[in-house]
Amino acid sequence: MNQSDYSFSSLPNDIALRIASSLEVPDLSSLSCCCRVWREICGSDCLWESLVKERWSLLYETVKNPNFKDWGGFYVRQHREKAVQAASVVNLVEHCSQSESIEIVDCLQAIECLQTMQFGFKDVQMLLLKPKLNALLHLIGLLYCLNILRVPAFRIVEALRNSQIADRQVCVQWWKPGRWFYGFRIRNESHSRCVSLEDLAMAKDVEVLAQSPAMTISSSIGAFIGNGKQHKRLAVAEGCRGPSTKSP
Repeated sequence: MNQSDYSFSSLPNDIALRIASSLEVPDLSSLSCCCRVWREICGSDCLWESLVKERWSLLYETVKNPNFKDWGGFYVRQHREKAVQAASVVNLVEHCSQSESIEIVDCLQAIECLQTMQFGFKDVQMLLLKPKLNALLHLIGLLYCLNILRVPAFRIVEALRNSQIADRQVCVQWWKPGRWFYGFRIRNESHSRCVSLEDLAMAKDVEVLAQSPAMTISSSIGAFIGNGKQHKRLAVAEGCRGPSTKSP
């Protein structure tokens, strides 16, 4: 036994397990590579059973059994399945988006896919709130957590900050049909506004998505569709080009 193995083995098993259970899965995997002792501790069935229960509570209730073994393997298989499903949503968004923008109808379709796949908050956090992904996918994950999962805003902000994407901005664009004036219709107007993901999560810039009575992130997700009379379309584009108002 080398010196590092001896040092770690001197820790009481319950304390070592407590240390391991306080880590996120990527850190837990890294710790397991340190030495043989930590590999055995990090592979403990009781540890992975709690991780499965935390991430997929409903699924856990259907499979839990006193005789069930290999919770670590079960977690890995489920994670891979969710990763494949997340990839399908990524492909959907990439297919629907043009010039780094996406129509709100396509945004809603992606959110519906996440709901059908029964994504949980941890799934979104690990698979969609990654820095290397497009900010449009971050926005979709944020809206899904807020409006479908009803995750508290402070937890979403914490996840955004941990992923170092809280300051990423999206530009929201919407059309406002022109009014009728003495038998003549005034030309349609295009408006846009830029806002950070963190401010959207905290509803500090909720008016960005509430320029008409039919658009708001504080109500049900269906409100994003609109009533067809207040606006023609809503596009969400990565980045910020500043506010604008112009007629088509």
